Order: sequence, then structure tokens, then C-alpha cells
Amino acid sequence: MLQEHLEGDLRRLTEQDEAAFSEFQPSASEQDLDDAYVELDHWAVFGSFEHNRLVSAASMYPWEEDSHIADLGVLTLTPFRGKGHARKVVRSISKYAYEQGYEPQYRCQLDNQASVSLAKAAGLTLFGKWDVVSPDSTD
Repeated sequence: MLQEHLEGDLRRLTEQDEAAFSEFQPSASEQDLDDAYVELDHWAVFGSFEHNRLVSAASMYPWEEDSHIADLGVLTLTPFRGKGHARKVVRSISKYAYEQGYEPQYRCQLDNQASVSLAKAAGLTLFGKWDVVSPDSTD
């Protein structure tokens, strides 16, 4: 794995991080919160801090009880994007998932270039694509 230098620290988050997480969430847009679906009560949560402020977080939850796939969401506050925070939390939570016997799954819209670039920077590879029918579409 690449050695990376980043001011701040990266760690697994717990209930004791409620205050930091509660400060983090309102700093993001509603759209980013919806798209990322990062929650402190998920199965695994990792965060990156800069100057003791949570600036990026990733959370993961298994698809089903018997599944070995864990879905991953990541959110980085806008002023802290492009500094390596998201790449580090995605790598760390993915490593943790593998150690626990899970296969991490990172899903994103292919037209979201920032998310696609993050996936590549974190060392993830494209597994598949699927089409989704919009509930607003007509026959």
C-alpha cells in the first residue's frame, strides 16, 4: 500500500465520536448526505480529521445477514476535497472489511467524475454496471 502523508488523523469511529459526527453532518449538503448515506451507527465507520475536525467519513453495512458484501458510502466536506482524506478512509474501511470476511462494494454514478476518480485512487476496480429504471419514466 502507498505511504501517504496527511495532516490530521484517521481512525475507526465509535459512539464516542457522536459530537464530532453531529458537527460533521450539517456541514454537508442534503444531496451529499443522501448520495453518500454515511451513518455513525453502521456496521463500520472510519473518519479522517484535520485540526481535530471530522472532515471525511465512510461507513459500511452488510447487504444481508448471510451476505459477504458490504456496501460503502463516503462523504468529504467540500473545502477538504482533493486532499486525500476520502482515499484514506475508503482504503482503511475496505481493509477492515476484508479482515472481517467482507467484500467492500463502492457504488457510484458513472457521470460523477469525482466519485469515479476517488474509486480509482483508492485502488478499486470496476466490477459491473447496471441500468436502473426511474420510477418517473413512462413506457
